[in-house]
Amino acid sequence: MPSSSRHTSHVPAGLMWFRRDLRAYDNAALYHALKSCRQVHCVFVFDRAILDSLPRLDRRVEFIRESLVTLDAELRAVAGDAKAGLIVRHAVAADEVPQLAQALGVQEVFANHDDEPDALVRDAKVRGALADKGIGFQTYKDHVIFERSEVLTQMGKPYGVFTPYKNAWLQKVNDFYLRSYPVGKYVKALAPRPKAYQVPVPTLAELGFEPTNLSSLHVPTGSPGGLALFEDFFDRMDRYDETRNFPAVKGPSYLGVHLRFGTVSIRQLASTGYQRMLAGSKGAEVWLSELIWRDFYHQILHHHPRVVNASFKPEYDAIKWEHNKHAKDLFAAWCEGRTGYPLVDAAMAQINQTGYMHNRLRMVVASFLVKDLGIDWRWGERYFAQHLNDFDLAANNGGWQWASSSGCDAQPYFRIFNPISQSEKFDPEGKFIRRYVPALAKLSTAAIHAPWLAKPMELQAAGFQLGKDYPAPIVDHAEARALTLQRYAVVKKEK
Repeated sequence: MPSSSRHTSHVPAGLMWFRRDLRAYDNAALYHALKSCRQVHCVFVFDRAILDSLPRLDRRVEFIRESLVTLDAELRAVAGDAKAGLIVRHAVAADEVPQLAQALGVQEVFANHDDEPDALVRDAKVRGALADKGIGFQTYKDHVIFERSEVLTQMGKPYGVFTPYKNAWLQKVNDFYLRSYPVGKYVKALAPRPKAYQVPVPTLAELGFEPTNLSSLHVPTGSPGGLALFEDFFDRMDRYDETRNFPAVKGPSYLGVHLRFGTVSIRQLASTGYQRMLAGSKGAEVWLSELIWRDFYHQILHHHPRVVNASFKPEYDAIKWEHNKHAKDLFAAWCEGRTGYPLVDAAMAQINQTGYMHNRLRMVVASFLVKDLGIDWRWGERYFAQHLNDFDLAANNGGWQWASSSGCDAQPYFRIFNPISQSEKFDPEGKFIRRYVPALAKLSTAAIHAPWLAKPMELQAAGFQLGKDYPAPIVDHAEARALTLQRYAVVKKEK
């Protein structure tokens, strides 16, 4: 439902503001704009408030740019008019959107909700500026199935534990919430762009960015890319429960970046997963559960915005983390994949080289940073925020707080991932490690998970020298575990 109570009907002209919803099908705000207005202009703003602080090489900016080229073409195709399409601006969105709305002479601006704290501040500013010009601002739910306060306990409070939330989610969900918006019925309302705005999507260079390795990684962009990945995953969905934990196996959907930027519809994904689950697919049930986690973390962020900087469980903010020069050196070794723990280093090589990290490995490296190195989870959260193609504030924050035991429904503080047994269990043949840490490729399967425990003769036979070809471990896991239990003892005292 719109966040404004004002209802629109046959508005002469509207502006659809795309943000994290870069598709021309099953898009809530686009549907309502087209249905309500006789003419609809479409805009995307490369927001300087965000872009100016990014490194000049950023795969996400390239992903968005390529996806906008596709969206622009899709809008022109469905409108049947080469002059239609997307107006793309490079400016501060909070200033640009009201100015553009006035210049185009629209009466309403339409957008989908973005509940991140900075986005809410931006949208409040836009709403005020538009109101000053007599222009309405309508926003809609599009990024999740259930948001904000749609799933509450019987006491009317937000859930803080996932399983009861999931049960309530599954009880509430039905065709109404999973139904797609029939955008195609109303595309005749798409307006031709005024001549001044009939310009192509800016190049990366025009935005001040450089090309990344996105194309060589074969990351498909735009809604066709998202749909192709989803079709590919559909054939594997039934086995997801068996394959999802093994990084060397093609188990995941790889749709994270598409969910992040809305080049797929969450309703289409959840509906398919739900129907497959009802048909008895265990894999689909587990995958749907991952989508429900996403909704869960978004409602946590909505009800508890303080989690952006603080622990969900306040007592965990009493923990004293390592913070001296030694801590910074340990953190640098973690970032650069030279901890001496092969699975951890392979995972960090994966994120550094591709902007993607397998979900099981996100848990392993987070546990290692926090509970083996004693470093504040916020350091790791920031690193992921800078490097993940699919970085999403709610999910990233929730995942890091889960790993550090400070979040809702968290891993108990005394449960600490062992990086060696995780490696032996989930990369048993060392295939993933060999791919991302080629220095270890010659080692036997027995030795590759913990080279420092291998017999010297075996290392010599492989032409491998520990400390030269690959670092020795920067911490002893057993000792680190004991220190962590001491560090977390403060939590027990506070309870």
